[in-house]
Order: sequence, then C-alpha cells, then structure tokens
Amino acid sequence: MTRTKLLVLLLLIVCPVWAEEPNVVALNSATPKMDHRLAPLPSVAPAPADNPTTPAKVALGKQLFFDPRLSGGNTMSCASCHKPDRLFGDGVDWNKGEKGVTLVRNTQSCVNVGFYDSFFWDGRAASLEEQALGPIQSEVEMNQNLDELEKELNAVPGYVSQFQTVFGEKPDRKNIAKALAAFQRTLVSGPSAFDRYLLGDEKALSADAKKGFELFTGAARCVECHNGPLLSDGKYYRMGISEEDLGRAEHTSETEDRYRFRTPSLRNVADTGPYMHNGLFASLDRVVSLYYHGTSETTTDGLAIDAPDLSEQSLDDVDYLMAFLKSLSGTPPDFTPPVLP
Repeated sequence: MTRTKLLVLLLLIVCPVWAEEPNVVALNSATPKMDHRLAPLPSVAPAPADNPTTPAKVALGKQLFFDPRLSGGNTMSCASCHKPDRLFGDGVDWNKGEKGVTLVRNTQSCVNVGFYDSFFWDGRAASLEEQALGPIQSEVEMNQNLDELEKELNAVPGYVSQFQTVFGEKPDRKNIAKALAAFQRTLVSGPSAFDRYLLGDEKALSADAKKGFELFTGAARCVECHNGPLLSDGKYYRMGISEEDLGRAEHTSETEDRYRFRTPSLRNVADTGPYMHNGLFASLDRVVSLYYHGTSETTTDGLAIDAPDLSEQSLDDVDYLMAFLKSLSGTPPDFTPPVLP
C-alpha cells in the first residue's frame, strides 16, 4: 500500500461522514446543512373529512368571526381579541372578557392555526371545531349561552339563508363551529425568507441569519422543540417562568403536567408579541436571553424545568438568533372585513 493510500484510509477511519448528521455544519461552509426536522409551511391548511373547506363556508365563518352577536351582551366578537392588524393576535399581555374580567393567558395568533393538532395553551381542544366554541361559552371570555346563540342567529334571515345553503340546516352550534373553523383554516401566511432558503434560495437569509440558523439547529438546541412546518412540536413544556398557572394540569389533573404549556409556533414570531403563555416578555430578545442567563433546575415543588440552560454560551449568540427569528415572518393573509347580515 502506498503512503498516499494509507493516509486516505486513516482519514476515512478518523473522520465520520458529515451527511449522516442532518444538523451538522460542514467545515468552512457559510451555509448550514438542512435539518430533516424542518420544512416550508404549506400554502393550504388541511381540513377534516367532515368539514371540507368551501368558499361559501369560509365566507359564513368570516362573518361569524366578526359578529358581536356571538357574545352574551352582543359587544364582543372573536376579532375583539384576534385582530387582523395584529396578525389575528392582540398585542397585549392580557386581554379582558366581555364582563371586564382580565384573562390570565396571552392571546395566540390565529394565523396558521389550521396546522396544529391541538388547541389552546394547554391543548384541551383536539380540533379547531371544538376550539371555536370554547371562548364563546366561557363566562370570562365571550359569555354566551349556546342555546341563546342558536335562537339569536335563527332570528336573522341572512344567517338562516346562508346556513341552509352551506349546511342544509338552520343555524346550530355544530355548524357555527364548523364555519368558524373553516374560516380560520384560510388564515395562512405567505412564504417567509426562511421558506425560500429551505427551497434553495441561498440569498434569502443574511449572513447573521445563517449563523442564527446554525445555532438554532445546533448549540442553542431550539430545533429540539421548534420543528416541523410550524416550528412547533405541539408538545408541552415547563419553562420555569411562572407557577401561578397550572397549565396543562388544569386539563389533565396530572402532577407531571403542572406549569406545562404547548410549544408556540415561531412563524411570524417577531411580529406577534408579547411572548410566553402569560405575556411576560414584551420583546423577543428578552425571551431568547432568558435561556442564556439560565433558569432554575426545578420548580418550588420539585418538578424538573424543561428549558435549555445556555448560560455557558456566549450572549453574542442572541443577536444571531434574533436575525434568524426575524426571517420566519411571512406575508400576512389577505383580509377584507365582512358585511354582517
């Protein structure tokens, strides 16, 4: 065996093949290799077989979404908290329900909500249809009795006609939920710079954003929870920022679910503050910095904190991660306010 062949053999033994690890960055490369856990956002949200999306159903759901008659006092609509100019969030830490009660959880954006498998911060609803009726009948939110709502909508000729056209039935809670869900599934944001990058446009991200992407999929470990097209794994974690809200445990009654909340999507995250389940942080850089300053290992009642501890890493990373997170904002869905019957 020649000396050259022996050197090549030794290199193959010592150095692993880089392509075997999807989140490993090739040496001297400005562009990280793509991580198999990430994907562009689809342009259309899937619909269940029993509630296909149709233009007429979406139009009806849009009217219902903006109609204050869905609240007990006819003063509050779904859009009161999910505002189009706020990417269907509200931009405040805690909003108030119809009776003036301050809510204790931050309003989440409805944009791209059709891609989730569970709903609310604690995951207590398994479908958009189930989710749609929750705030309507909640005493601290829209405070509407569903029997009264059905009577009220059946007294509106325009609604009766539309429900008959779309569902072949008079207005009822089941079809109210289906129409609202159909409308929300159309709230999909357009491609972001990151989507274009995933599809091969190397110039879509700045140099800083590419460094942030490398950290996101590597040392900062963000991708472990923020993955898939939504950049959310849909699971529930204890981040150690508050013990005032039991989180998922309010739904499951399981001790292990105490203070756990669903991973939020990072789509449009730079434009949908405040952040965390309780709106604790007004700015996104404070959220990222939280992990770089370190969190407690356990709650006061001894439950392990799930947040990553990045306190041994450089705070300079925060700026790179921020550049990457800003690349996740896509074009807001087109929107024109509806005319109510």
